[in-house]
Amino acid sequence: MLILAAALAVGTVVAVALGEAPRDGAIVAWAALLAAALADIALSVRPIRTARIDLPTEVFVGERARLRASFEAESRGAPDRPEGVARLDWPAGLKGPRELTIRAGADGLHAEAELLATRRGAWEIGTLWVLRPSRFGLFEIISTLAIHRAVRVVPNIRLVQSGQIAATVISTLYGVKENRAIGDGSEFHQLREFSPGMDVKAIDWKRSAKQRVLLAKELRAERNHHVILAIDNGYLMSEEIAGLPKIDHAITAALATAWAAAIGGDLVGAFSYDARPRSFRAPVPGRQAFAQLRSWTAELSYVARETNHTLALSALKARTPKRSLIIIFTDFVDVTSAELLVENLAMLVKRHVVIFVAIRDPDLERRVDGRPDSMDAVAELVTANLMLRERRTVFERLARLGVSVVDARPGEVTAQVISTYLEIKTREMI
Repeated sequence: MLILAAALAVGTVVAVALGEAPRDGAIVAWAALLAAALADIALSVRPIRTARIDLPTEVFVGERARLRASFEAESRGAPDRPEGVARLDWPAGLKGPRELTIRAGADGLHAEAELLATRRGAWEIGTLWVLRPSRFGLFEIISTLAIHRAVRVVPNIRLVQSGQIAATVISTLYGVKENRAIGDGSEFHQLREFSPGMDVKAIDWKRSAKQRVLLAKELRAERNHHVILAIDNGYLMSEEIAGLPKIDHAITAALATAWAAAIGGDLVGAFSYDARPRSFRAPVPGRQAFAQLRSWTAELSYVARETNHTLALSALKARTPKRSLIIIFTDFVDVTSAELLVENLAMLVKRHVVIFVAIRDPDLERRVDGRPDSMDAVAELVTANLMLRERRTVFERLARLGVSVVDARPGEVTAQVISTYLEIKTREMI
């Protein structure tokens, strides 16, 4: 429309300069353009009045979901191949394409897109804008539709649903541990008749004398240990790594470990903290603990407060008098900021078994492995090397204190934490 009007304006100026006859032709041209515009409006599809969004009500954080928008339009003489785009007002916890192409199908007009859930919480898709060309392409018809479709982004438990964790724990603890030769473990399980190949030290002589047959004790690993998942919710855990905040990677690993501990017969509790202790859940046995923890972790918010490890770990020590396995998900920047953390872990490890979980930044490693091509790149390389060296120094200090350190990339954290838990349990370190 603008192009035609501009061309006619230039032609009109030329026609006025040439004389009366060309002026009449210019008037006719303007009248034709006006008629075409009115016809275009009359024949065009009217603005879309309603739209329906098909989207899962729950999406795991870090995963993608398919969105389908269906449109209904009151039309007269609708074109065979309508075109247009739709724009969504994406909330902070969801990411998707800026524009969705509207296409015609057997079931009407629709548009599809793939969204990524980046933050936990309840998010609402509030407004959708639809922009469609008119029949002759002279106008663009814009419709603003209120959608108000809510989506809950929840902690990721895909590994739990797949059964992979259950298979790993059962095969490690039950398929191997309880079928080993007598003498493994420290908890009495049952008496069984002695057979060649068994350890002679396992014979219960008193009961054998009463029964007049050699009986041996069968032992197994202790159960019903307390496993506490301590999650740091300070501002450092809000840093994004691999598209998600560190706190979400930690929650995913914590929930998977809670499921493994529940299957392993242990009691699972939880503790969260930032500038001060926030919440504590006493250890609970079985799958009930997992359901409670999933609800609890879904409510952990993203905060901008600095973590006070001294106050938090002192409170945790006071609340866990029984020897427990404490898994701490946290992070630090340098040796200086980690000093208080190390001192408090030294006090905690005197009574408990501690696993320290840190999430490695793949981007930092790529900077170290890359080849610098400028002075700025050289400065980044030196800084990244210094940061990695300081992290290794802290991890070495923790290892000397007896703390089990897990420093893994985001996609490997869950597997390494569960592996460390199973190793501690089979070695009966709790």
